[in-house]
Amino acid sequence: MAKSAAKRKRTHLLRNTGKDVTKLRNEIDFSTHIRMTKTKKEKLQHYENKYKKHFQQGQYPDGNAFYICLYNLHA
Repeated sequence: MAKSAAKRKRTHLLRNTGKDVTKLRNEIDFSTHIRMTKTKKEKLQHYENKYKKHFQQGQYPDGNAFYICLYNLHA
């Protein structure tokens, strides 16, 4: 099998400068826990709360946020 370009560069550095760059690698910095997709219930709950329920239930009994008040101005 052929060597990758990165491996060739690493061996070249090791041969010429004596510097082993693989020892400079750190531990894994990111989380390795298993990520699970949301359930159907969680997705529906997300969509329900996404726009913060602009028209709250119970606040307006018929669900309309705007009332038109017509006054008899000629009386």
